[in-house]
Amino acid sequence: MAEKSVRVTLIKRPSTERLKVILKGMGLNKISSSRVLKDNPCTRGMIGKVSHLVSVKDAG
Repeated sequence: MAEKSVRVTLIKRPSTERLKVILKGMGLNKISSSRVLKDNPCTRGMIGKVSHLVSVKDAG
């Protein structure tokens, strides 16, 4: 059984240091950078904190 994953793309610049740290932990450094991450509660928590800065799509 394959693990689910999501594609996360940075679309806006973070305004605080806390948001920068969260995005760096996700591997997103520059605008338009994308990463495919495992869909688990930890990743979903990080996405929830920066949901206004990123775009999320199902990667299969």
